[in-house]
Amino acid sequence: MTNTPSSRGQSNHVSSKDTALNDGLLQDSAATQPPFIDEHEFNIRLAENDSYDGLTFEVIEAEVAEGQRVVSRGVYLAPNLITTLSLLSGFYSILASTQGEFYKASLAIFLSAILDGADGRVARMLNAQSPFGEQYDSLADMLAFGVAPAILIYSFALEPLGRIGIGCAFVFTACAAFRLARFNVQVGIVDKKYFVGLASPLAAILVTSAVMVAVDHNEWIGQYDTAVMFLFAAWVVTCGLLMVSNVKYYSFKEFDKKKVPFVVLIIGVLVMSIILYDIPVGLLAIGIIYALSGIVTTVKAKANS
Repeated sequence: MTNTPSSRGQSNHVSSKDTALNDGLLQDSAATQPPFIDEHEFNIRLAENDSYDGLTFEVIEAEVAEGQRVVSRGVYLAPNLITTLSLLSGFYSILASTQGEFYKASLAIFLSAILDGADGRVARMLNAQSPFGEQYDSLADMLAFGVAPAILIYSFALEPLGRIGIGCAFVFTACAAFRLARFNVQVGIVDKKYFVGLASPLAAILVTSAVMVAVDHNEWIGQYDTAVMFLFAAWVVTCGLLMVSNVKYYSFKEFDKKKVPFVVLIIGVLVMSIILYDIPVGLLAIGIIYALSGIVTTVKAKANS
């Protein structure tokens, strides 16, 4: 059967129309149509062509894998769920503080600190580290260790001081934000053996344990004594300033990878026994010793230099 000119023209018209349609599909769907390409190129085209104006739930991020920069989709479930639990604990602490349940609020912050240490270890153990996880962890830390402790100590002791109490509590929150931002931009620059400035979870523990000691020993401390209120105000400001200082603190990140003398284990057992006698007092004492250790080390280093 012979094709007429009109039929050939119609055929060419349809063919060109199909080609244009296929090209449009490739662009709109970011290489979801054949021929398929590698996943890295797929994700790049997906990020470039996605207008982000639809009802979608996806994370596209650039990361370094095996020395090469790649674009990946999705998130790692286990570490991010642990971070979410830490965020939930911090959120609950805020609610408990506003309702006058200071002990529950303090325990929630302690739980956040434990979960904050766990999510990083799980991510490294599973090789599930990602830029999304790092940023999400910082945001969770801001609420759990920057906002929650400030609201706790303000609700417990600083509220009668009025604007002075608000200012002192805000100094702690602002310093926690500065500390986390500085940590994010110094990743890969500073020595991992040390923290530059007091880590935000440790600063939160110092504030929280002080509140717990005051709750347990309210008969001789007094919640709303003027001297105690100003002492708490000075304490929360000091903890905040230590976070943004350049004092170096040992991070203990490589401590579990090295052998130590057997006597160290015995000392650890004795310390744990002392802490168990009065946990809030013991934790506060250890926190103060740790905070002072960085200051002493820095002063000695300056003197020797």
